[in-house]
Amino acid sequence: MAFFIASSPHAHSRRSTPDLMKWVALCALPGLITQTYFFGWGTIIQLVIAITIALGLEALVMVARKRPAMSALRDNSALVTAWLLAVAIPPLSPWWIVAIGLVFAILIAKHLYGGIGQNLFNPAMVAYVVLLISFPVQMTSWISPTELQSAPISFGDAFSLIITGYNLDGLSLQQIRTGIDGITMATPLDAFKTALHTGNTASEALHQPMFGALAGIGWEWVNVAYLIGGLALIKLRVINWHIPVSFLISLTVCSGLFMLLTPGQTASPIIHLLSGATMLGAFFIATDPVSASTTVKGRLVFGAFIGALVFIIRSWGGFPDGVAFAVLLGNMCVPLIDYYTKPRTYGH
Repeated sequence: MAFFIASSPHAHSRRSTPDLMKWVALCALPGLITQTYFFGWGTIIQLVIAITIALGLEALVMVARKRPAMSALRDNSALVTAWLLAVAIPPLSPWWIVAIGLVFAILIAKHLYGGIGQNLFNPAMVAYVVLLISFPVQMTSWISPTELQSAPISFGDAFSLIITGYNLDGLSLQQIRTGIDGITMATPLDAFKTALHTGNTASEALHQPMFGALAGIGWEWVNVAYLIGGLALIKLRVINWHIPVSFLISLTVCSGLFMLLTPGQTASPIIHLLSGATMLGAFFIATDPVSASTTVKGRLVFGAFIGALVFIIRSWGGFPDGVAFAVLLGNMCVPLIDYYTKPRTYGH
């Protein structure tokens, strides 16, 4: 009787890879809905474009590799990659941003290494980093939450901005992002870091209108929504708790320690936990079963390492958020982490 050895991801459950990927997408729905509520229809439009392009690229690559395309499409891995990239980029980015990103994600980060189960890096994060380095203006053009907008952006305006670069009235995205006072809106993490670099204290930085009761308006609730979805993934045993818990504890400890050592010069733990892509990264990105650590101790080290890197990049790096860079650096260290955290063999 032949013994068939399948490639990773391996899961100690009766669920198949398509089933696991489906639950990841379903548990990300609360975050998607909340993000759409606070930042408009652009997120949904980007998601539809991303899924369409990702599935098309996946099918073309499988045909070129002379393998069955439908089996690859049914594993839902391309769908999850498209989903993660679509919610990570600014909602009103040009359509070609997500297209270029998915070319890198599907063709290079995934299939160049042999396809699902053999990629060394998280494909969505590879795409995000390539886009952020190559197109910094487009990748940092976040709009303010609907709460702070003088006139909400309609579905038609969002669609027109993504496809043509202008809304139905002929205004560009940069014109829309610039408020009446001539100040261009930024993300809370970016605004906080800029305020510190210009000589303001942390408390003075938090007086900006984009900061809410806990963190940035809109961003805090988006992170809470992804936290709820992430806890559902743990409850359903789709992911293990080790990576997200160690990630969040490490980020909390680092930010809390430096807040005590350098008061007024570092964001508080609550700002770090509920701003940017913290919860999305902790539960949906860092826990990728292929590119993350596989041992129990290794997952704890992997998550803690990423959490510390996120704090370092946010505090002293050139980019306001560091989740994507931290995850890729963590992926690089996975072989070393797994080597030194292998469980002892029985009877050793």
